[in-house]
Amino acid sequence: MKTTPHFSRWLAVMLLTFFTSSSWATERFRVAWSLYPAYMPWAYASEAGIVDKWAKKYGIEIEVVQINDYIEAINQYSAGSFDVCMMATMDALTIPAAAGVDSTVLALADYSDGNDVIILKNGSTLADLRGKKINLIEYSISHYFLAKALDSVGMSERDVTLVNTSDADMVALYAQPSVQAMVTWNPMANEILKRADATNIYDSRNMPGEVTDSIIVNSKTLEKHPELGKALAGAWFETLAIMMRDDPQGKAAREIMATAAGTDLAGYEAQLTATHMYTDAAELSALMAAKTLQESMTSIARFSFDKGLLGSGARSADAIGITYPDGKIYGDNNNIKLRFDNRYVQMAADGKL
Repeated sequence: MKTTPHFSRWLAVMLLTFFTSSSWATERFRVAWSLYPAYMPWAYASEAGIVDKWAKKYGIEIEVVQINDYIEAINQYSAGSFDVCMMATMDALTIPAAAGVDSTVLALADYSDGNDVIILKNGSTLADLRGKKINLIEYSISHYFLAKALDSVGMSERDVTLVNTSDADMVALYAQPSVQAMVTWNPMANEILKRADATNIYDSRNMPGEVTDSIIVNSKTLEKHPELGKALAGAWFETLAIMMRDDPQGKAAREIMATAAGTDLAGYEAQLTATHMYTDAAELSALMAAKTLQESMTSIARFSFDKGLLGSGARSADAIGITYPDGKIYGDNNNIKLRFDNRYVQMAADGKL
């Protein structure tokens, strides 16, 4: 069949359009983060082009978005608006996993070493919380943190009244006379503690290694697109390496993070002293595969169930299945919704990203 030059050009354009819009289309992914010292590296990684560099390496696009409300970020992730979200590891179990969203812990980011605080207006001990109203995000890591703290002095939630409060409102709300106590984290906690009527009566230094945060990825998305996991791990560990350096570039990185956190360099560095960042990929990979992590998560699952944090539909602490790098499974094998996967962290450790 003989074709005209006009037809040939038309056919070429149509074929180019087809392949560009389908098989050659660039995959796009979204990362949500909110205000917390260990989440701030995303602010620098995005601004400095580190995220774009790693995304380009794997032929994808990654959009990094700050969400002003912590729970809203998790809810949007759970609803499918984001592929990745920074959150407390426990919240990954009690919110998206409990809601049926299969999620993967790509990497533990940190553990809180003083960032999470119970603040009281009138009093100086946990015992002084008895009979008080306490503002916090219910069914979150703050809820767990408070319940464990109360247990430590022979009290329970029956001895207090919980008031569900958005983290975005906490600093302004604390000034209200009706507020008696609050459970929050940095940078909000440090801002509130500047007030004369605010006393730190208990913080996460009392629970070393237990209040952890993670990079959470939708499991189905990660399985289909391992290039996303590689790009995230590469960007994350490169950023951590820069921000921990005691040189002009490290200082500049921390200054960008400080601005994003609404503070100055000194203020952000003070927050980092209360944050144990997992900067060594090899050590983190080993930790994610360790029995101690499994024991900790089992304790969290049981405690969460006892306190009603797994939702009204959960009939036992093992209602949600959790998998680990060694192949072990905790909970319901037919309802696996949380997975600890250290493969990408190990690739970073081995220099294979």
